Amino acid sequence: MKPTDITDPEYFHKVVDCQYACPAHTPVPEYIRLIAQQRYTEAYMINWDSNVFPGILGRTCDRPCEPACRRGRIEKEPVAICRLKRVAADNKNGVRDLMPKAPFKPNGKKVALIGAGPASLTVARDLAPLGYELHLFDEQKKAGGFMLSQIPAFRLPESVLDEEVNYILDLGIHVFFNHYVSSLKEILEKDYDAIFVGTGAPRGKDLPKLPGRWEAKENIHIGINWLGSVAFGHTTKIGKRVIVVGGGNTAMDCCRTSRRIGGEDVKVIVRSPFAEMKASPWEKEDAMHEDIPIIDNHPPKEFVIENGKLKGMIFERVKAVYDENGKRRLVPTGEPDVFVEADDVILAIGQENAFPWIERDIGVEFDEWE
Repeated sequence: MKPTDITDPEYFHKVVDCQYACPAHTPVPEYIRLIAQQRYTEAYMINWDSNVFPGILGRTCDRPCEPACRRGRIEKEPVAICRLKRVAADNKNGVRDLMPKAPFKPNGKKVALIGAGPASLTVARDLAPLGYELHLFDEQKKAGGFMLSQIPAFRLPESVLDEEVNYILDLGIHVFFNHYVSSLKEILEKDYDAIFVGTGAPRGKDLPKLPGRWEAKENIHIGINWLGSVAFGHTTKIGKRVIVVGGGNTAMDCCRTSRRIGGEDVKVIVRSPFAEMKASPWEKEDAMHEDIPIIDNHPPKEFVIENGKLKGMIFERVKAVYDENGKRRLVPTGEPDVFVEADDVILAIGQENAFPWIERDIGVEFDEWE
């Protein structure tokens, strides 16, 4: 549902009456009632108390709450909780005057926040009014973390991101941008009372052992790195034929971004069945609406290289087989492998932890997944 649809009075009649129509008689959240009354600023502030980024989430949230909405028991769609937050954010006015005002009475405690993404920013928002001196470190030019570098501007305008991030930075946070923390030991040796590590999962997964991976590495990209390069203006074009390997929301961002910087024949190819892709249904729909086909049940087998140049990829054909417990296996169909031409390949097959800056001899334990 589009934001303009949500503001329709008939829609809000249904929303406000939810507590009577809902099988569990669940009360309507107060901020939704306020939106229905067009009291957007008050609704935003109620949401901001626990949400922190209503305008950002109103555009990008994966909406795990909506499938659980009991409204779906009596109507086709649940209450559009995500878009309602965007309505409040887009129509609010003067919220800065309602927020806590720095400077705050110091409590004598100092905290280091490593990484300026949503985790550290949320900690900063909660601790600053309590009088903590907060030092925020990030290697990027400004705050936002993956919200800044991984979500394309056509989904999250930078102006919206900056506005909500600055509500937090204006609480008196000491910022150190363009500053990569290369040693936790060095931070521990400083006079911080606590250190919060909010660096996320910053390493994109690769296919290092797939034949041909390193023969044409200039045209084989890691999804999250590539999105960051586009976001910061380092990458401005891509080949006409693009394969995006993977089935999550990052893959959807990669394929749609590719279309916007020169990709004419862009395909998403995923090993799992279409229905079991990790991407949200609306993300898949948006990609397909841009004439980007999604080819499922095709695990990658090798990169095809000719004279040192990438020509495409070979994929195996598989089908999903389930045991009595519902556990899935992908088994070959016996059909011939498929060759797909490509000038560039983007690998969007997941992310993993990466803490090269944390020394292994300072008492921090790491498991097999680092």
